[in-house]
Amino acid sequence: MDSFISKLFLAHQECSDCPSPKVIKQFFEELLGLLFPEYRVEKISEMEELSSKLDQLQNRFTSILSRNKHLYEGKSELIAQEFFQNLERIYDWVHQDIDAMYAGDPAAKSKTEILRSYPGFYAIAAYRIANQMHRQGIQLIPRMITELAHSRTGIDIHPGATIGQYFCIDHGTGVVIGETTVIGDHVKIYQGVTLGALSVDKAAANLKRHPTIEDHVVIYAGATILGGKTTIGKNSVIGGNVWLTKSIPAGSKVYYQAQMHHADSTMTDLYIFKNEEDATS
Repeated sequence: MDSFISKLFLAHQECSDCPSPKVIKQFFEELLGLLFPEYRVEKISEMEELSSKLDQLQNRFTSILSRNKHLYEGKSELIAQEFFQNLERIYDWVHQDIDAMYAGDPAAKSKTEILRSYPGFYAIAAYRIANQMHRQGIQLIPRMITELAHSRTGIDIHPGATIGQYFCIDHGTGVVIGETTVIGDHVKIYQGVTLGALSVDKAAANLKRHPTIEDHVVIYAGATILGGKTTIGKNSVIGGNVWLTKSIPAGSKVYYQAQMHHADSTMTDLYIFKNEEDATS
């Protein structure tokens, strides 16, 4: 037993001073509650109180950073200040995402319903917050925030992904969006979609490994799109369960068509590819 205690003690001594997931969760949930009162237990009734709470939260973020200087370069006060100066942009963009979810889901009866109950909202809000930290060069903390959302919603968005405006995730369970994914504006994806990487060596970690999805693309449930050179052209529709590792042009429709056939037949399942030229020819 003594040797085990010694082993544990050594692990405690060698552990870095990275913030506890509980500390980051508390900070994130307090921030989310200030941005979106639907996530607060009690409403804030005075403007001075709201201003004070934002100042307190900025000071808390400064304190978290100051205790973990190995996670960033620069001064903790200036980094925290820059992050909070960008909160209005984050707030506005998440509200655009809410608009996209409301417009894109006939089952949504109100935007309040989306804010209070939709996993897509929670995951996208966490991503927007974490992405700002990531862009400021903060390590680890952004990933901890998106993993909080992952554990709650089943939606896994890397904070390094680039996602445009009016982003809609419908249902969402099982969605995976990799680190170097680029997504344009007005994109809608359903549950089980993977925007991932082809198998690569660790040496290629800094290269673009994940696909590019251009504007106004819809990707249906279970589709898998892989590879850093794979681009889905704007205004395209990707059907359910489609597997893509090559680019497709704008205005394309790709869907999987199962064939019913006798066991002795040589016919196999088909993938159907159509684009705007096919439609006009």
